[in-house]
Amino acid sequence: MIRRTLIAALAVLSALATGGVSHAAYPERPITLIVPFAAGGPTDIIARIVSTAFQKALGQSVTVDNRGGGGGNPGMAIAARAAPDGYTLLLTSTAIAVNQALYKSLPYDPIKDFVPICELVNAPNVLFVRAESDIKTVADLVARAKAAPGALNYSSPGAGTKSHLTVEQLKLRAGIDMVHIPYRGGGPATMAVLEGTVHVGSVALAPVEPLIKEGKFTALAVTGAERWFSLPDVPTMIEQGYAGFVSDTFNALFAPTGTPPEIVALLSKTSRAALATPEAREQAHRAGYQIVGGTPDQLAARLASEIPAVKELVGRLGIKPE
Repeated sequence: MIRRTLIAALAVLSALATGGVSHAAYPERPITLIVPFAAGGPTDIIARIVSTAFQKALGQSVTVDNRGGGGGNPGMAIAARAAPDGYTLLLTSTAIAVNQALYKSLPYDPIKDFVPICELVNAPNVLFVRAESDIKTVADLVARAKAAPGALNYSSPGAGTKSHLTVEQLKLRAGIDMVHIPYRGGGPATMAVLEGTVHVGSVALAPVEPLIKEGKFTALAVTGAERWFSLPDVPTMIEQGYAGFVSDTFNALFAPTGTPPEIVALLSKTSRAALATPEAREQAHRAGYQIVGGTPDQLAARLASEIPAVKELVGRLGIKPE
């Protein structure tokens, strides 16, 4: 009798310690990946790759729920308010690190409201000009800009994007002046250079890489830590004398704060295993990304360093939060 009572008491304590819920069978029902951007975009493409891999690995259906608009903020807010049970996750872009500097207030806190799971992929930005231009290197660009301050302009996918901040960082470090012409997306920003509307372009690599390979553009630099695997002749900013100049775009997976650690660990392990497959790697490469497959601690460290760095840069540039 005493033994049975003791066992029952231990069972109650165990239930209380886990919130009365057993996570041993997770997942027991479908999982939703909230993507705070429109379907068909780069982040959505990565979400489709991850959802397919999760379904195979976890034996449950995984739905991609696109909640686009508002710079990704409404979708990220929905994910932040979701039950922390592992059944609603957030797959987002660098916006989670950048938006705090661009908006006066956010309906979520990127650090307090989310638990990092895995940095999935990243991609550099690229600075480029038309092939006919006599600007062939970053040094050429800087020399031209210094010779005629304000005469050169450049396109980006929009104010506050990492592509925009890339050139603004170059302007600060090189002491040059160029006029920013923002467009609505990487495609239009790329076409503006092709059509000769602007002198220089700065976009994420994916939309411009085919045109570089076709010889229509000259790539001045990629902004990753290393040269891009499929453009081995294009130097980095670091190689051209700008120490520590790395400006990339990432996609990463998060869960609402309070999600049980064992579920976070399982999802992190599953993410890294899924990205290690040749099929996932090929799909990511076709979308213009390289695999990262980082740990939760690595993603947390990246956010902790990138958020204040972006805030400082935006402040130095005088960009006013919306």
